[in-house]
Amino acid sequence: MTAKGGKISTAARGRRQDAPDISGTTVAGGPAALSDYRGKVVVLNIRGSWCDPCRTEAPGFQRAWEKCRDQGVQFLGLNTRDHDVANPRRFEQERGISHPSLFDPDGVNMLKFPKGSLNPQFIPTTLVIDRGGRLAARGFGGQSPEDLESLLLPVLAEQP
Repeated sequence: MTAKGGKISTAARGRRQDAPDISGTTVAGGPAALSDYRGKVVVLNIRGSWCDPCRTEAPGFQRAWEKCRDQGVQFLGLNTRDHDVANPRRFEQERGISHPSLFDPDGVNMLKFPKGSLNPQFIPTTLVIDRGGRLAARGFGGQSPEDLESLLLPVLAEQP
């Protein structure tokens, strides 16, 4: 992935790495897997209820999800470093998060990503995964709605 200003990076279509098939139990208690959304553009937001930038960016992510979900986009959260599911559950309820979120208290799913694609120390991180299940874009730190659009829209515009 090539960096744009240090915070956002993208990968050209022919140079993208496959995203791992992360899976598990959601904060709401049901099953979910990244492979469930193959054929859609997926916005994967790695976050924690304890994280100030995560709390700040959450309302913008929810608005973007509501705006884009009928356009072949799926949002998926990956809640990490919370050892009690009540914390991310409360985080999502208070912020009106309606997309599914995997509960990953020990970061096991984060460690499945290819070396160099995701730094477990950088929370929040947002990844955009193309329709073929490849890592297309990444944003470190809290993302504004404009940052999120700059990550998502070019991948969404790609023809399958």
